[in-house]
This record gives sequence, C-alpha cells and structure tokens, in this order.
Amino acid sequence: MFDPVEKLKEFIRYPSVSADSTFRDGMQGAQVFVSNLLGSLGFTVEVVKTDLHPIIFAQRGGDASWPHVVIYGHYDVQPADPLNLWKTPPFDPTIIGNRIYGRGAADNKGPLMTNIAAVAQLLEVNPKFPLRITFLIEGEEEMGSPSFPKFLESHKDRLQAADFVYLSDTALPTADQVVLTCGLRGLALFDLHVTGAKGDLHSGLHGGVLRNPIQALAEIISSLHTPEGLVNVPGFYAEVLDVHPWERAELKKLGADEQSYKDFLGIDAFYTLPGFSPFEALRFQPTLEFNGIGGGYQGEGTKTVIPSKAFAKISCRLVPNQEPEKIKHLVMAAIRARTPSGVKIEFVDQHKGDPYVVVPPDRANTPSDQSPVLARAFRAADQAVMEVWGRAPLYLREGGSVPIIAQIKQVTGLDSVMFGLFLPEDNLHAPNESFNLDVMRKGIETSRRVLAALAE
Repeated sequence: MFDPVEKLKEFIRYPSVSADSTFRDGMQGAQVFVSNLLGSLGFTVEVVKTDLHPIIFAQRGGDASWPHVVIYGHYDVQPADPLNLWKTPPFDPTIIGNRIYGRGAADNKGPLMTNIAAVAQLLEVNPKFPLRITFLIEGEEEMGSPSFPKFLESHKDRLQAADFVYLSDTALPTADQVVLTCGLRGLALFDLHVTGAKGDLHSGLHGGVLRNPIQALAEIISSLHTPEGLVNVPGFYAEVLDVHPWERAELKKLGADEQSYKDFLGIDAFYTLPGFSPFEALRFQPTLEFNGIGGGYQGEGTKTVIPSKAFAKISCRLVPNQEPEKIKHLVMAAIRARTPSGVKIEFVDQHKGDPYVVVPPDRANTPSDQSPVLARAFRAADQAVMEVWGRAPLYLREGGSVPIIAQIKQVTGLDSVMFGLFLPEDNLHAPNESFNLDVMRKGIETSRRVLAALAE
C-alpha cells in the first residue's frame, strides 16, 4: 500500500541541496529514491546525466491514442541555513499537528509526492490505466535549472508528443482556496561591482580625496526608483501588457485583506506603484529589487577604512511581454550612465527566465488553437476542485517565477496546468519549512480526479 506521508518523510531525509557540492550524496540519494519509486509503479525510468545533477525522465503507457500528460517536479532544495532558527532538524521530518516540517517539505518534495501518490492510486486500481504519463523531475531548479535548456533540446521530439504539462510548484492563498496559476513572472539577475582605489585605505590619511565605492554604489542604486516606487529606467515598462478584465475580476474574488497582508509581512505600510493594490502589483507589474549589498568592514566594532570595492545583487521580476535580456540591457545602460567619476563598475551576469502566461478555456482571449486536451484538463480541474474543496478554483497570475515553464513552452509548444499546493505559512526557502498534510490529502484526491477525467 502506497503511504504518501511515509514516502515524503523518506524523501525529505535526503539533504538534496543542489547549489552546495558538499551535499552531493544527498542529491544522489534523492534522485535514486525518486527513480526507484517511479520504477516500482511500472514506469520506464531514464536517468539523464547533466554537467551537474541528473534529470529523471520516466514514462508509461504506450498507446498513441491515449492523452499524454507530462508531470513536472524537482528533487533539489534550498540550503537550510540559518540552522539555529530551525525548531526541528531540517532533514529529519517531524509531524506536528497537521504539518510535516523539513527542508523541501513544501518546495517541492511534498507537492511532487502528492502527484506521484495520485498516479500510484490510479495504477493500483487499474495497471492499464489509459493515460500516457511522463514524469520530468530535475535536480537543479533551486539554482536556475542550468542544464534544462540542453535537455529540452535533446528530448524535444519526445516531449512534443505530449498534450500539456501538469505541476504543483505554485501557491495557494489559504488552505481552503485553490488557485490554478495562469501566469508567472520572469527573471533577470545580475551583480553590480563598484571599485575605487586599488586597495582599502585608511580613512583618516586618505579620506576626502577620493570617492568611496559604497557611496557611489548607494547613489547608483538609489537612482533606479522614483520616490513613488516606479522603476526609473527608460523603456522598462514599454512592453508591459495591459491586464485583461477577467483577470482583475478573478483577483477580486480572492477577497484578500490588506491589513492581514500587512500583519503577515510585519510592515506598517505598503510601497506599491500608484494605482495598483498590493495584490495587483505583485501579480501584474514588474519589479527591480536589491537582494544583497556589501562592501568594507563587516566585523564587530569599527575599522576606519575606505573600502576598495562594494557590490549589490540586483534582480528584476518581469511580466508578459518583457524580455529578460532586453530589460537587463536597459538597466545596465542606466547604471553606466549614472556611475559617478572616480570609480569603475563591472557586471556579473546571473541566470534569467522568461515570463509565462496561459489563458484557460472559455475566456475572451483564449487562443483559438488551444489544445483540446489542455482545455479538458482545465475543465476537469474546475470540477475536481469543486468536488474536493467545496469551492471553485481561482485563475490568478503568481508573483514568483518557475523559469523552466516558459522554456518548455518555447521549445516544445506545451502549455502548463499549475495546481498550487503550498501556503504562505509554509516558509519556503526559510527556516521551519513545512507542508500542510490536509492540503496534501485533498491535493492527491484532486490530481487523481483530474487524471482520471483525462483518461475517460
């Protein structure tokens, strides 16, 4: 008997941190665990080697007349640091109440196990279940999926035979409201390095005769927003598409409360673009953020130096129709133009991801050539969510990014049905990450019904 909670516990025990080479054994353990699990369910499992961490490509169902769904997930997780803030060991899964705690519990091991369990239940009842299923599970999502584009190109023909992608790597606003995500923001990331003198200098002996790189950096980055919060880069908003009326109507159904959101964030006031609520801003508008900053002495006490170098880490979240490379070029050009004399700058390029949007069926802007199987999947999800959760799903864009979804669309033409399963309180990427087991139970039943409806 397939026990999804016990399987999830075993999965979490593997410390599969993709970005840190010291966790190589944990990565291999997680990959072998998933491969063996899918093999035990009757899948033909191919472990595709990459320069870093393998991709699991598992298939079953050979009748070409059957519908074909690709189920995506990832077996890698974020680092658990800072360890001192965890109340339970991050790789020793612990159940407290209706939650299971551990790194990766919600991102993405719990949601992935939810969909594997749904498939296991269907195959237990009918080993010849008439649906072609391909599991596509990578081990580099948390580090930008660097091996994924090459894999997509080499497996393009096999993936193009599918009808759509199904995944659970997006969010729910509350434990009783399902969201079928229909849009994801893209990403453009880079580091800015500012250099002044050839080495750190005594601030008493040399202060007042040269520009401090920290001051120069502060001047540069403070120029990148207007006081109202608009990104102050020429052309940044030029290709942002207007939001379709049905999307605003769906967002209103969410009934989100601004004060509750403030309380959750621990802030006194929002800082959003003029004319946008916070819930609209995080779904419909792009951003430019500073994710890290440094330079000079960082230790205890004082050290009176003029540092030689300073840096900032910059990211842009992008919406359709923005192109990451173009936005990156515009921001870098603005920075070059605003760099004061006396310092030099250097950019270190980081990863990127295109924004993605899919329009569900029966909307005014639904593509006329939409896959009929994709449309059936959306309608099946509507019905399954109503039956299991007792209320209709909402179709909303999400503020986060899953860059590989846009890559899949670009290379294979496949759209995605994104069934959210993690909650704001699940603490993704933070200490005390957890996954709601009631959500998992209902998620298994929902996915089971969606897949069963496709097979009918």
